Amino acid sequence: MRGTGRGTADGGQALRSTAAPAEDPTARRSLIVSGWTLTSRVGGLARVLVLGATLGPTLFANGVQTALVVPNLVFTVVAGSLVMMTVIPALVRVGDDAGQDRAVEVLGRISACLLLAAACCTLALACASPLVARLLSLGVHGPQAAQVHRSLTLLVILVSPQIVLYVVAALGVAAQQARGRFALAAAAPAVENAVVVAGVLLADVWFGPVRQLGSAPVGFVVAVGIASTAAVAAHAAIQVTGAARAGLRVRPRPGLKGDADALAAARRLRGSVGVAAFPSAGLGAMLLAATTVPGGVLLMQVAYQLFAALSYLGPRAVSMVVLPLLSAVAGRSSGRAYAAAWHSALFYTVAAALPALVLLAVFARPTADLLFWFEGEQAVLLGRFADCLLVVAVAQLVGGLHDVGRQALFARLEHRVPARASACALAAVLLTCAVSPAFEGAHRPLVLTGAVLLSEGAAAAVVLARLRTTLSPEPLLGAPLLWALAVGAVTLVPAALAGRWVLAAVAPTPAATLGMLLVIGPVALVAYAVVLRRVIPRLGVGAG
Repeated sequence: MRGTGRGTADGGQALRSTAAPAEDPTARRSLIVSGWTLTSRVGGLARVLVLGATLGPTLFANGVQTALVVPNLVFTVVAGSLVMMTVIPALVRVGDDAGQDRAVEVLGRISACLLLAAACCTLALACASPLVARLLSLGVHGPQAAQVHRSLTLLVILVSPQIVLYVVAALGVAAQQARGRFALAAAAPAVENAVVVAGVLLADVWFGPVRQLGSAPVGFVVAVGIASTAAVAAHAAIQVTGAARAGLRVRPRPGLKGDADALAAARRLRGSVGVAAFPSAGLGAMLLAATTVPGGVLLMQVAYQLFAALSYLGPRAVSMVVLPLLSAVAGRSSGRAYAAAWHSALFYTVAAALPALVLLAVFARPTADLLFWFEGEQAVLLGRFADCLLVVAVAQLVGGLHDVGRQALFARLEHRVPARASACALAAVLLTCAVSPAFEGAHRPLVLTGAVLLSEGAAAAVVLARLRTTLSPEPLLGAPLLWALAVGAVTLVPAALAGRWVLAAVAPTPAATLGMLLVIGPVALVAYAVVLRRVIPRLGVGAG
């Protein structure tokens, strides 16, 4: 632990030097990202519910819902978050070394490469639309099957250009975050959801209710497809506008092979494809294994969505914010300053994850009661989900460590270890899915949820081991991490346990339980935030 105290202070200064002379903006920016992420998640839920209410519980509705997310799935597998992880460090370093005009050139050449690849994927998806539609309508039989297949084929063609638009949006986000702009980048997805919801509602009013299998007119399918693509176009336009306002215009330009900086970023992106593709493959494997248990897919989907929501509202919001800051420190500072900046990033990550860890772990059963209040045999399902919540509470913290460690390596232009970590995570998921049939059906959903924790733990171990070597002789874990754990133990744990005791003593109705949780949670969070804010200045990690 040599040099821990001094490194911490240097880390706060290192982070401050990349943004503002007086304060570290990490906490404030993380709150902005978390707030807009919550808005986007709510909008995404509304999008799903509106489509479900409009189309009804039919197989055709299943096909439409899935077809609308196919372009995003393709984008996620091919590039996804890798665009930000590889482009942001490149832009930060080039901007610091050669100026903003040079950063615009590099961004333009990377954009040309990515957009060409996205255009090829769009063309491939459009050509494969009949096959995709056939897969989406496997459960449809009878005379209406042909009509459903034609409708879904048309819909897939209409939404296929979204692959290119998602790449444009990701480039805009990378440009903004490289310049320290986070609000507009985080808010834009909410606009996409709003446009889709409005388009579906207008189509339903214009063409009449569509609730019978295969009864959707061609005009309705065309309207929904155009509305969905227009929504992504609006999202992309907002991100590109934000990038231009930040001083980094997204303008594709040729000359990738003659630009060493752009070519190096493109090669890192190509070598890191597994970082984006393997998690999607792992989720698919878990859902497939969950089909062997009645209600298993429902539990897995809810548990995984909760894991993703908690991650992006807490630790992963922090990791998104610290990537450009770590990139700047890694590119122009000493090893001691980088280690200190890492300690600050680790502090904020753990501090953001602790509330969900403590509150969800303590209130797992009451939360499950609110999400699923079934009778009879379904009570077994409820018990399984309460156990799954305990696993999710720990997994979001471990996943945050994996993500911030991965971002720290990308900030140093290292991509092989993050790719290796994702491969280890996929191997852990596949191994767990392979052995899950050996467990009794009642325990299998818990085992599969445990695959999330196991995979994130394996990935975190790989990236943290590499960081330990990189930081040497500085320590991997600094004093700020211990302070974060201490503050959580002093404030969150007693408040949560007291609230759990009150719930057990009162035994309230579901509505009263919800009301009490809405009081206990904020009280614990306020106490935690107050103490944490007093501790932060003493650590030199900024007041945000």
